[in-house]
Amino acid sequence: MTDRSPAASRTTTLDGEHHPTPAHGTSRAQWLILGIISIAQLMVVLDSTIVNIALPAAQTDLGFDDAQRQWVVTAYSLAFGSLLLIGGRLNDMFGSKLGFLVGLVGFAAASALGGWAPSFEVLIVARAAQGAFGALLAPAALAMLTVSFAGSADRGKAFGIFGAVAGSGAAVGLLLGGALTEYLSWRWCLYVNVFFAVIAVIGGLRLLPANDRESGRMSFDWPGSVLAVAGIFGVVYGFARSETEGWSDGVTLASLIVGVVLVIGFVVAERLVQHPLLPMQIVLNRVRGTSYLVMLIAAIGMFAVFLFVTYYIQQILGYSPIQSGFAFLPMVFAIGVSAQFNGTPAFQTKIGSKIQVGVGSLLAAAGMLLFTGFGADSSYVTALLPGLLLAGLGLGCIFAVAIGSATIGVEVHQAGVASATVNTSQQVGGSIGVALLSSVSASAATDYISAHAAQGVTPALQVQAQLAAYDSVFVWSAVFFAVTAVVAFVLYPSRAVTAALAADNENVAVHM
Repeated sequence: MTDRSPAASRTTTLDGEHHPTPAHGTSRAQWLILGIISIAQLMVVLDSTIVNIALPAAQTDLGFDDAQRQWVVTAYSLAFGSLLLIGGRLNDMFGSKLGFLVGLVGFAAASALGGWAPSFEVLIVARAAQGAFGALLAPAALAMLTVSFAGSADRGKAFGIFGAVAGSGAAVGLLLGGALTEYLSWRWCLYVNVFFAVIAVIGGLRLLPANDRESGRMSFDWPGSVLAVAGIFGVVYGFARSETEGWSDGVTLASLIVGVVLVIGFVVAERLVQHPLLPMQIVLNRVRGTSYLVMLIAAIGMFAVFLFVTYYIQQILGYSPIQSGFAFLPMVFAIGVSAQFNGTPAFQTKIGSKIQVGVGSLLAAAGMLLFTGFGADSSYVTALLPGLLLAGLGLGCIFAVAIGSATIGVEVHQAGVASATVNTSQQVGGSIGVALLSSVSASAATDYISAHAAQGVTPALQVQAQLAAYDSVFVWSAVFFAVTAVVAFVLYPSRAVTAALAADNENVAVHM
């Protein structure tokens, strides 16, 4: 690409990598590009929860049983999580703009197929196709954002907005899914993606720059790709299966063990091949590597908010789907405000990633602990709202900084795979979180009933057992956020390093 800013030059920051120096402000076109990319990101993220709201209605309509129901969610997460690295590599090879547009069109077509689905089998195929095209689209969106705001003084602000979308998309999915299911049909929870995609495709064709693709003879790492797909598939499938079959199930254990072994084999292979799917220098950079680990661990705890708080307000407090969605709006607002502040260069320069993510994780942990005060007739204002606000403020810190740092300092032809890596971390973390916390919940409920069932299992006892289960989940979630804080405090480099990166503003080695 040609250099549109004559002041752009290379400098070396304290992380030891080369970055161009700040060059220009932010144009109207760049903000429009951010809007297009954010629409695409929102579509991918909210799809993890919008369908959850629609599941009971879809189950009644298509006639599948409870054991089959989990596959509506699992088919998406399996395809999405296991194919992300390949999606990122394809973006690097052929250009992120092409990957972005193909991903949008494919995701829209798969969504339309799922909305039309006359049977359970067609719905599963559609959900898997959504995941596959999402694996191409998600890293392309972050890579395009990285390229589009290289050299802009508002890069941090742009990543703050993107982080807010990524962090609040699940809550938006609950609200939108509730409204569509209640007033139209569960099928519109899938059809709605077509409208998002059409807007993003039109805008993308007109505004997105044709970013560089890998020069020279393009090569594809087949051994690494097979190991990555099979390894991540095994891990995600194992955790998903544990929800219904338990941790002692032979297939569950075999899947997890084989998956971990294959992932280790992938890491070894990437050090040996000439053109690796995931160059190890992307992960081994201290700022980027810490951000990937932060996203992995934080995603485990994050699902306690969207999954088990939803269970509580619907099953215990009796909220309707749309009321449940509205209940999360204060958290969406808190994520947006926090992400905006934490994405600004002033915050990053004066505070640094170590403190931002560390304190944000502790805020999220505090929010989780506040949720342990839930009762059978708790007030929204006193029991829910404080925890939602604290968790939102914390998640805004985590997402703004971790996502903004995920592609920091990478060459433009590696932006796709770097973007895919942070998406993979979040997806795998989410899969682990759902499985682990669901297991914690079931065990806690069973233990409570066993300890208090001397007079018989009454409806009141079952409610108390469910509340005890939620308490256990939120405590464990707080533990995961506390671990995230420790990782941030220990592994992120000093404020001087991250401040230099933030002040640099053009931390992607690309000439625009």
